[in-house]
Amino acid sequence: MQRIAVFPGSFDPITLGHFDIVKRAIPLFDKIIVAIGENAQKNYMFSLEQRIDFLEKTFHGFPNVMIDTYKGLTVDYCKVKKANFILRGLRNPADFEFEKAIAHTNRALTHQELETVFLLTSSGKSYISSSIVRDVIRNKGDYSLLVPNAVKIN
Repeated sequence: MQRIAVFPGSFDPITLGHFDIVKRAIPLFDKIIVAIGENAQKNYMFSLEQRIDFLEKTFHGFPNVMIDTYKGLTVDYCKVKKANFILRGLRNPADFEFEKAIAHTNRALTHQELETVFLLTSSGKSYISSSIVRDVIRNKGDYSLLVPNAVKIN
């Protein structure tokens, strides 16, 4: 059976923390789907097309990393994609508590068939979040130290 992981998120924008998690997870899975969840209620800084472009450029040259979008529950998307793992990154204890509750819910919804795999963000990247990056961008700061080179703001 192929080991397929979904790495869900809004990626508004992708950060070096996200990149770190995916890059380190590549040896663990046969395929990783970086999946942008669409939420009509959220106000994104970057359009869906921009976020897809950032991800495609960032993971160009990584043959087992795919980029996709989805609406609805992540567990339903995983079922459609025949994924048996959800990949999540943890930066701090608060992330763990939040992600643990979601992981338990996802296992219950899938009758224990979907595992969540947590990777700790590398220590030098644990402070980076998309919301911090957006704040730096809004305030005309140097965001380039926080995101992959593919993230360019015109």
